[in-house]
Amino acid sequence: MTEPHAKLHLGVLFGGACEEHPVSVKSAQEVARSLDPDRYRPYYIGITKAGAWRLCDGPGPDWEDGDHRPVVLSPDRAAPGLLVLDDGKYESIRLDAVLPVLHGRLGEDGAVQGLLELAGLPYVGCDVQSSAVCMDKSLAYAVAANAGVAVPDFRTSYGEGDIDPDDLAYPVFVKPARSGSSFGVTKVERKEELPAALATAREYDTKVLVEAAVAGSEIGCAVLGRGGDLLTGELDRVALSHGFFRIHQEDAPETGSENSTFIVPADIPDDARDLVRETAMRVYRALGCGGLARVDLFLTPDGRAVLNEVNTMPGLTSYSRYPRMMKAAGLPLAAVLDRTIALALEQR
Repeated sequence: MTEPHAKLHLGVLFGGACEEHPVSVKSAQEVARSLDPDRYRPYYIGITKAGAWRLCDGPGPDWEDGDHRPVVLSPDRAAPGLLVLDDGKYESIRLDAVLPVLHGRLGEDGAVQGLLELAGLPYVGCDVQSSAVCMDKSLAYAVAANAGVAVPDFRTSYGEGDIDPDDLAYPVFVKPARSGSSFGVTKVERKEELPAALATAREYDTKVLVEAAVAGSEIGCAVLGRGGDLLTGELDRVALSHGFFRIHQEDAPETGSENSTFIVPADIPDDARDLVRETAMRVYRALGCGGLARVDLFLTPDGRAVLNEVNTMPGLTSYSRYPRMMKAAGLPLAAVLDRTIALALEQR
């Protein structure tokens, strides 16, 4: 039997082979600053843009330039943890849990969650099924609508010429079905703009949504927990000056967005705040979320809460919405991490 560690051995995955790689690195940097060194022994596993796994000292801005040892996750449930290649031999490192600070494809879509399930390792965040469903906006909308939640009118495009521009009421948003951070998203005001918008979205996904624009304020709700025991942070409201929200594509997002600011707590009436929270928790439960997620909704002038999207591993950067909303509710990122890691260990 393996002796218990004085500290919890925590694998921290970051980076990833997708367009959200830089955001993940910044999230991991904030996580590294927030983890309690008296409680955790972190092992940082950086995934390069090419998909190579490396054991490194931490998620510094130039971590990929270092001489780091190759590492793989052991699929053997009898020896859960890491296998590190060193001088032609493998060294094993036992892990107690994993924190996958990964956003987007191959990190937030159930892929790495499936790998961790096979390895028998507890991990922070949503499981395989809920990660996959939330990542695909069309599936998330279908499940949420079945739970009685309002969703935008949308159509799904799988190929060339399957959307008739004359059948749409403009404006519409064209977006990849399975991407995040507004990558590949275009607001289309006229039918002549539709082909180019579809082509842009298909650079990120073969499945594309053409979604009716929803008039209203975008309100975010940070959710933490599992099942009936859920905690929400303060709500935020995205105040736009023009265009649409796309913070992770700014040149310097740490200094703010060129077209948006965040109001926390959201400046909305109490009854609207209750509606958003109740709707967000209904969405979270219906989609099978656990651990943490950020549920984004539109609050319409007629008092409806309409689902926008669910992020199962929301950004944890210094400028991200989820930690800001939780901090406003009295829960700093260090406490969020403690709680989500504890939830993961409960699922052993």
